[in-house]
Amino acid sequence: METTNYWMAGAQLLGSLALLIFGMKQMSDTLQKMAGPGLRHVLGRMTTNRFTGMLTGILVTATVQSSTATTVMTVSFVNAGLLTLAQAISVIMGANIGTTLTAWIMSAGFSFNITDFVWPAFVVAIFLIYRKRHENVGDFLFGVAFMFLGLGTLRQTGVDMNLGENPAVLNFFSSFDPQSFTTTLLFLLIGGVLTMCVQSSAAVMAITMILCSSGALPIYQGIALVMGENIGTTVTSNLAALTASTQARRAAFAHMFFNIFGVCWMLVVFHPFVDFVCGLVGYDAQMTKEAVGQATFLANAAKLSFVLAAFHTCFNLANTAILIWFIPQIEKIVCWVIESQTVEKENFRLQYIDMGLMQTPEIAVLQAQKEVKLFAERVHQMFDMVRQLLNEKDSSKFTKLYSKIETQEDITDQMEIEIARYLEQVSEEHLSDETKMKIRLMMREISELESIGDACYNLARTMNRRQESGKDFTTKQYTNLQAIMHFVDEALTQMNRVVDNRDESDIRETYRIENEINALRQKLKTDNIQAVNQHEYDYTVGTMYIDLVNECEKLGDYIVNVVQARFGK
Repeated sequence: METTNYWMAGAQLLGSLALLIFGMKQMSDTLQKMAGPGLRHVLGRMTTNRFTGMLTGILVTATVQSSTATTVMTVSFVNAGLLTLAQAISVIMGANIGTTLTAWIMSAGFSFNITDFVWPAFVVAIFLIYRKRHENVGDFLFGVAFMFLGLGTLRQTGVDMNLGENPAVLNFFSSFDPQSFTTTLLFLLIGGVLTMCVQSSAAVMAITMILCSSGALPIYQGIALVMGENIGTTVTSNLAALTASTQARRAAFAHMFFNIFGVCWMLVVFHPFVDFVCGLVGYDAQMTKEAVGQATFLANAAKLSFVLAAFHTCFNLANTAILIWFIPQIEKIVCWVIESQTVEKENFRLQYIDMGLMQTPEIAVLQAQKEVKLFAERVHQMFDMVRQLLNEKDSSKFTKLYSKIETQEDITDQMEIEIARYLEQVSEEHLSDETKMKIRLMMREISELESIGDACYNLARTMNRRQESGKDFTTKQYTNLQAIMHFVDEALTQMNRVVDNRDESDIRETYRIENEINALRQKLKTDNIQAVNQHEYDYTVGTMYIDLVNECEKLGDYIVNVVQARFGK
C-alpha cells in the first residue's frame, strides 16, 4: 500500500471514529431527552438494596448507552440525599455491566457490512424530524445511523489497509511476547492512556476490534487494551470530579477502585480467563496463518470482535459478582481516602452544580433544581439574621451581624449569576419541551430569590441607619415590626415547602399569608401617620419604621412570585 493511500486510510479511520462517537452521543442524548424523567424515577425508586441498585444501573446504562451519564445521574442523586453512597456504588457496578452492550453492538457492526442498511434509516429519520411530533424518534434514528455508518466505514477501512498482511505492523506486534506479563502491563497502560486522550472508551474499543479482526493484533494484547480502557475511562471521571463535592469525588473514586481491583485480580488469572472466553466464542487462540492458510486464519480472526465483547461482559460480571458483597467495605475505603471537609468556608460555592460533571442535560436540570432549593433556604436564613438584627442592642454584636448580612447579600448575587449561567449552558443542548419550560421557570425563581436577598439587605441597611442615628423605636413599633416579620417568616417557610414539594394547597396558603401582610401593612401605615401627628415619635423615626414595613410587604410579593414560578403561573 502506497504512502498516499495510508494517509487517506488514516483520514478515513479518524473520520469514521468521529462519526461513531457523534452517533453514540446523538443516540444517548436523544434517549435521555425522551426518557430522562422516567430514568430519574427509576434511579430514585429501584435502589432499595445492592442487587436492585445493580440491576437499575444495568437498565439505565443499557437504555441511554452511556455509563458516564448513569454515573453523573447517580452522583447528583447522592448530592441531593436521594441515594446513599452505598446505593450509588451498586448502581455504578451495574453501569459497568450495562455499558458492555456497546461492545456487542460494535462487534455486530464488524461482523458484516452494515452500511447498506443505514441509508434507508437516514431517509426515515429526516422524514420524522420534519414531522415535529416525532422529532425525537428521528434524532434517535440519525444517531443510530451515524453510529453504524461509522462502524461500517471503520470495518471497511481496516480491510482496505490490509493490516494483517502489512509486514511493518505484523513485525511490530510480533516483537512483543504474548505470554509475557510485561507485555500485558504495557498494552494495559497504552489502552488507559489512549482512552484518556480520546475521551471515549468506545473509540478505543473500535480501534482494538479493527486491529484484532484484521489479524494484526494478537488477542492477548487486544484484551489488555480493553482492560486499560476500563481504567482510562474512570480517570477521566475522577479528573472531572476534582472540583466537585466530597460525595461526588467519593462516587467517582469508587468507580475507579472497582475497575482497578478487577484489573488486578484479572492479571493473576489473565491467560486462563482469556482462553476460557475464547472457548465460549469458538475462537482458536493458538491458530497460525502458516499452519492453516490465509482464508481459515482470517475466518478465525473475524471472531475476535465477539471475543473482545464477550471478555468485556464476562470480566465486568465476574468483578461485580465478587465485589457486590463488599459494598460496605468499599464505602469505608473511599470515605477514608477522601475525607469530608470539616471546615465550612464562608466563601460562596455552589453545592449541587458541578460544571465539570455536566454531561447529561436532563440530569443537569435536576442538579439546578437542588441548587435553587438551597438558594431558597439561604434567603430564609438571611431573613432570620435580619430579625435578630432588629432586636440586637449590643453595638459590637450588631455590627458583626450586619456584616454577615452584607456577605450573604453578595452570595445571593453570585448564586443568581452562577445558576443562571449554568442554566444557559444547559439550554444550549437538545432538550425536551418539559425541560425547556423547567429552565424558564427556574430563571424566574432565581431572579425573585435574589430580590428577596436584596430586600433583606435593605431591611438591614435601614436598621443600621437607625442604629447610627442614635434614635430608637417605641415598644409598640417593635411589636408591630415583629408581627409583620412573623408573617414574612411564615411566608418564607411556606415558600421553601413549595420549592421542595409542590402542592396546590401550598399556593393557597401563600396567598392567604400575603393578604395578611398587605392588610397589616396598610393598617400600620395609617397608624404611623396618626402617631407622628400626635408626636408619639418624631418624623425621622416614623420614616425608618415605615420603610421597614414597606420592605416587608415587598418581600411578601417576591415570595408570591417565587411560588407562582414554581407552579408555572
